[in-house]
Amino acid sequence: MWHYGKTVRYVSAHVNTKWAHVIFSDIPGMTGWLKINAASSDGVTNVLDILTAAVADQRKVNVLIESNEVKSVYMS
Repeated sequence: MWHYGKTVRYVSAHVNTKWAHVIFSDIPGMTGWLKINAASSDGVTNVLDILTAAVADQRKVNVLIESNEVKSVYMS
């Protein structure tokens, strides 16, 4: 399900794994860490870069969440 105009609170990734996680502050029912699970490892990196930029610039994002995982994102 797409969620529009959302605020990214925290982003975390570990350099030696393909795991990355994010917390959004304004999506009901999504209060903990969500795994970033794009279609490819480059996709995970791209989503992570967008989310990190959104935090740094205090920008909103539109995010696709399926099965409690972030699948896609773009800045508002």
